Amino acid sequence: MASVENKLTVIELKALTTADIGHTIKDGGGLWGTVRKGAAADTVGVTFYYRYRMGQRSRDFTCGTWPALSLKDLRAARVEARKLVASGVDPIDQAKADKDQRDAVAEQAKADAEAASNRLLVRGLFDRWVAADLVKRKDGGAETIRGFKKDVLPAIGNRYADEIRRADIMAVLDSVVARGKMRLANRLLAELRQMWGYGLVRELCAIDCTAGIEKKHVGGKDIERERTLSDAELKALPTALKSADLLDSSAHALYVVFGTLVRIGELIQARKADIDLEARIWRIPKDNSKNTDAHVIYLSDFALWHMQKLMEQSKSDIWLMPGRSTDETEIHVGLKSITKQVSDRQIKFYDRPAHSKRTKQENALVLADEKWTPHDLRRTGATLMQSLGVLPVVVDKCLNHRDENRIRRTYQRYDYAKEKQKAWELLGVHLQSVFSTNVLIGDFKKAG
Repeated sequence: MASVENKLTVIELKALTTADIGHTIKDGGGLWGTVRKGAAADTVGVTFYYRYRMGQRSRDFTCGTWPALSLKDLRAARVEARKLVASGVDPIDQAKADKDQRDAVAEQAKADAEAASNRLLVRGLFDRWVAADLVKRKDGGAETIRGFKKDVLPAIGNRYADEIRRADIMAVLDSVVARGKMRLANRLLAELRQMWGYGLVRELCAIDCTAGIEKKHVGGKDIERERTLSDAELKALPTALKSADLLDSSAHALYVVFGTLVRIGELIQARKADIDLEARIWRIPKDNSKNTDAHVIYLSDFALWHMQKLMEQSKSDIWLMPGRSTDETEIHVGLKSITKQVSDRQIKFYDRPAHSKRTKQENALVLADEKWTPHDLRRTGATLMQSLGVLPVVVDKCLNHRDENRIRRTYQRYDYAKEKQKAWELLGVHLQSVFSTNVLIGDFKKAG
């Protein structure tokens, strides 16, 4: 005769006391329970089991505990267990398998969460690279940081570094190429390769997503600039500078670059303490030099006059070419300020409109059918030196070029000081003869 099911009532369960602890109660249909001490004082609970047979064995499957589960829920658990038994599945084995699966899913979720927390965004990789590498560069990585903030980080900065692929890098570079910035695209490729190389050796990312990308895929082979000013352009330069509405200091600076062959940035960063007008010597410290080699320049009459004008016009106790500061700290003018002034006055060669807040003399410095830059004055001066009979090795020394031959650089330590001084004198005399005397009078439109 089949046993009667659902014999217990909630009232009966609630009537149980601590005196019933250890007693067994039956609900019928194989569901029975053991009265146990409750979690709170003077309370009891009942753990229910479903008794069934699997083969020759009798087993008890835990259905749950009252009152944590209602009597209805406990009976539903019995029904589900009974169905498993009917289908030949042991409820205890199934419960263990379900638990193992839940544990596995939870463990995987934990592992995924930990992995996600350890994954770096491209922005995070960039920040680490900046702190570890770029800050050591002469400009503190300012130019690289500016380029990444403009072109790289807005595109892929918030994506995980280890999920970036070559197609993502090409998309960034293609957008730069689309603006016509071929050299910038090549530079960004080199910098992205450096950043991912930094990440690879530290296992911050698993693959080099720049591998296989070459300049020919981006901006093309870099073309070395060969621009030098012709004799006709040299003769036209003083008049052009006068009519260009340049700061007096900017014009003098361009003449100093021409007469000394320095880089424009080396002049802009010059401190007054490094210049001895009486001894006619200008010392460029290694921190200001592009190749980190200190450089001594002997000022010709031509260069000395313009350097003297810059010294007189400077209102700073520190800087030869002081700039504007938002606080009390003295700074030099921006490293690109003079280059921008020159380009703003040759606007016909640039694929952009003139800047409304800069100058109305949009093409006052156009000398021929090709633009010129302050660096072209350095190249032109070096070419003039060679045409005046100065040996190439001396020209290189005046340019502060480092000998590419390591052995020669290590063992041949002669500084060519006398030869350099003579070379600068020759160049200065030649420039004075080419330019009008107005160059030495300094008849420019406005003071710095």
